[in-house]
Amino acid sequence: MWITVSVLAARARRRDPFPPGTLIDHPAPPVVERRELHITRVPLPSKVPDYDFLFSARVRWCPVDPTAGDQLTNPGALAVEAVLARARAITAAVEPFRSSLVQHELNGALGVMAPDREDHVQAMALDVVLTLSDADQERLDRLAAIRKDETVWEHQRRYEQNKREYLGSDVLTSTGSAVVWWLAKNDDHVEKTVKDIGLLARLSSAANNTEVSEPFRHLVPEAFPPPPVPEQTPSTLRPEDPPGFGFREADTADLISEAFRRVGFRPGEDESILIADQLAMAIAPRDAVAAEEIRRRFGGGGSPTGAHPHPNGSGPAQMQGGAPVSPSEPF
Repeated sequence: MWITVSVLAARARRRDPFPPGTLIDHPAPPVVERRELHITRVPLPSKVPDYDFLFSARVRWCPVDPTAGDQLTNPGALAVEAVLARARAITAAVEPFRSSLVQHELNGALGVMAPDREDHVQAMALDVVLTLSDADQERLDRLAAIRKDETVWEHQRRYEQNKREYLGSDVLTSTGSAVVWWLAKNDDHVEKTVKDIGLLARLSSAANNTEVSEPFRHLVPEAFPPPPVPEQTPSTLRPEDPPGFGFREADTADLISEAFRRVGFRPGEDESILIADQLAMAIAPRDAVAAEEIRRRFGGGGSPTGAHPHPNGSGPAQMQGGAPVSPSEPF
């Protein structure tokens, strides 16, 4: 009998391990209600003064104690303030040139529920968007372009300075160093280097504000022209003086005088008077002034009708103005 009762009790326990009255009843936990708020284009400071980020996001929050009433608090405002404080701590330490990169960093940092400073709510942010105003973005783009141009210009300036120092302090210190430098750059054109020595001499002298060295002056004749010859006036120009550089241009009478001088005819000689008169008669139809000047210089009397020497050279000396022409009168 006792065995039968024990078997029936064991079967009953297997069917219901927790008989009525053996468990303590607990109230069901309240359902946690999560709420959301949208914030748009809230200014957040950046590392650069006057360049604020514009923050937009969807703020999700829930109370820390679901059983507590919210009649005395504004949990939504606490959640927004908590999210903005966390975002501001990040944006204030970065420059505004990489807003899209900071936006991803904020999505990660604010994507975790965290309590506010009074521990009333827990809040997080979703769909974070971080931008700049159009005017600020345009200014930053212009500043970036200027910085790039300035960097390029600075490199170019340093390159030019180094090149000037190299040429002035090394290459062009003397004509010899300039020739060696030019030969090194044109080692396959030795003859060309030799032809360019004059040019290199002028370059090195100009770089050092000095005259071309004496051994190289013959290679730059245009840099050392001959000294100018004083110009002679017609009163000082003698027939026997050949026309030259700096003199007045020789006329017909000058040329004939030079020819007579080279042949050996002297003024006042019969042959000189005869030949001069013949030339004057031939020239007179074309240039009466030149013919008169020839007669004057060689004792023709200034007129083709004056006295002439005998064709055989035995006549009297040519007369001019009633007096014989002195044999010593210059051409």
